[in-house]
Amino acid sequence: MSHDRLGDLTADIATCRRCPRLTEWREEVARMRVARHQGSVYWGRPVPGFGDPAARLLLVGLAPAAHGANRTGRVFTGDNPGGSGELLFEALHNTGYSPRPRSVDAADGLVLADAYITAVNRCAPPGNKPTTVERDRCLPFLVRELRLLTSAVVVLALGGYAWTAALRVLAQLGHVSTPTPRFGHGAEAQVGAYTLLGCYHPSQQNTFTGRLTLAMVEEVLRRAREICLGR
Repeated sequence: MSHDRLGDLTADIATCRRCPRLTEWREEVARMRVARHQGSVYWGRPVPGFGDPAARLLLVGLAPAAHGANRTGRVFTGDNPGGSGELLFEALHNTGYSPRPRSVDAADGLVLADAYITAVNRCAPPGNKPTTVERDRCLPFLVRELRLLTSAVVVLALGGYAWTAALRVLAQLGHVSTPTPRFGHGAEAQVGAYTLLGCYHPSQQNTFTGRLTLAMVEEVLRRAREICLGR
């Protein structure tokens, strides 16, 4: 693994078939499509991370959306209006991490600055709920990713699922915090060499109910930048 590269990791992720249930689901979604995307060619494979290889900030989501990243091949990209990617990219734009407030296509030329976005699970799961076994099969990719992102100092977990997974990954890299930090929006914990931040996931369930607002996401991103600048 000493000669591992992000390009190698991307290739390994995109060709993974370790989880039969997720492989079948993502490929079925790509074949059947939905009416609004009947003219689209779906990616239909596991989705790699995306962003600045020299990023100090790593954002970790749950998994690709069935008709978002599973269609476009880029994490949080191509979501419907009101979807998770819509809010996240607007917040990234408003806080200086993204040059544009929307991310609709993997070939749109968007380049992030000082941020890298990934997910715990790389395949779109039925009901947006991977199993624990499926999570653990995917975690080695996140371990490799964080090891390769040598400038990263802040890990921003989008949701409790990502928070728990991030703690497991950091532990595998030799960074343990005791007692185990609890997730919450705005939660902050020093875990070895990294600062772990919590943010409610920008899902429609959270945004439509007002549990999470654009201003709340921006506040966490600004805190991430403060930490990065102080390191």
